[in-house]
Amino acid sequence: MNAIIVHGKPGKEEYYSDEHPSSSNFAWIPWLQKQLIIHDIKADTPEMPHAYEPNYKVWCTEFERFDINDETILVGHSCGGGFLVRWLSEHKDVQVNKVVLVSPWVDPDKENKYDFFRDFEIDSEFAKRASDVVAYTSDNDFEHCKKSLEILKDNVPEIRVVTFENYGHFIPAHMGRDDFPELLEEIIK
Repeated sequence: MNAIIVHGKPGKEEYYSDEHPSSSNFAWIPWLQKQLIIHDIKADTPEMPHAYEPNYKVWCTEFERFDINDETILVGHSCGGGFLVRWLSEHKDVQVNKVVLVSPWVDPDKENKYDFFRDFEIDSEFAKRASDVVAYTSDNDFEHCKKSLEILKDNVPEIRVVTFENYGHFIPAHMGRDDFPELLEEIIK
C-alpha cells in the first residue's frame, strides 16, 4: 500500500520565501506522511514545480513519477484536490484504493489565469474507480472551496462529505495546529 499527498497552491511570495516551508512540507502534510510511514504505508509528498502558478502538465509529470495502482491512497489539499479530480477524470483506466479531498478547489468561478482547470470535465464515474472518495470541508472554509464542493457533489454523487467546524481552509492558521488525526484515521480505517 502507498499514499501520495498532493499539496495546494501557495502564493508566489510564500513559494520563494525562506520564512515559509516548501508546499510539500506545509501544514499537516509532513505530520501525515510520518504517521503513514509509522503505519507501514509508503507515503510520498511530491513538490510541484512553480506551484504558485500551477501548470497541469507539469504537475502530471511530477505526480506520475510515483506508482499509482489499486492499493494507492490519494490525498489532495485545495488545488491538489482539484488536481486529483482532474487527473482521475482523465485517467479512466486507473483504479485506486481511496481518495481524500481536503477542501478541494476546482476554480468554480473560472478566475484561474492558468490552464489548470480549462478544457476539463469532471468524470462522474471517477469515484467508482476507488473503494471510497471522501471530501473534507469546513463550515468556515473559503467560499470558492464551498462552491467547488457543490460542483463535485453535483457531478459525482458517490462522494462522501465530512464537514468540520472551524477548520477553515485546513491550514495551521485556521486549525490552530499542524497535525490532522481525523485525516489519518480516515486513511487507515
